Amino acid sequence: MPTRHLYVVRHGAADAFGDLTSVGEQQTRHLGERLSRSPITAVWHSPLARAARTAALLGSHLPGVPVSEAPELVDHVPHVPASPPPAWAGFFDGYSAAEAAAGEELAAALTERFARPADVEAHEVLVTHAYQVAWLVRHALGAPADRWLGMSCGNAALTALQFREGTPPTLVVYNDMSHLPEELRWTGFGPGTRP
Repeated sequence: MPTRHLYVVRHGAADAFGDLTSVGEQQTRHLGERLSRSPITAVWHSPLARAARTAALLGSHLPGVPVSEAPELVDHVPHVPASPPPAWAGFFDGYSAAEAAAGEELAAALTERFARPADVEAHEVLVTHAYQVAWLVRHALGAPADRWLGMSCGNAALTALQFREGTPPTLVVYNDMSHLPEELRWTGFGPGTRP
């Protein structure tokens, strides 16, 4: 039975203007080398510059693989909880009901397009953003909508999901940075102790 293999990655490290930094480009090259060992059939990316550049660099490691934009992968808040945890309350201040509904509609479009079985065996890379990685993992695990809040994701880290007909989705690996040298890991996280 065909399986949709999703290799979901957060773009490489970017600056305040949304452009990849030299660290982000290095991270992406390492990720591209890793992905070149898999039978990738497509690379999809968010419309934002940091994701588009990451996808283009990955594509240079995947000759003949189409690289295309997917608007569903854009950076957005996928769900605004009714009662946010205290640590997140300030983050959600000012979100209107219309903005929250638009975010949930975009999140539904993301899962509808990508988080489902395929008609033929597919190995697709999704270059997106931290919230969308968390949302897809939360969806695959069948976790409550609020669960995306605590799931951090590193730049150029790899998350692998599988979807096939008749079985629940499979989380193969989450936030894997083993392809990155130590000095290129843990960007995209706040300060703190790392395992």
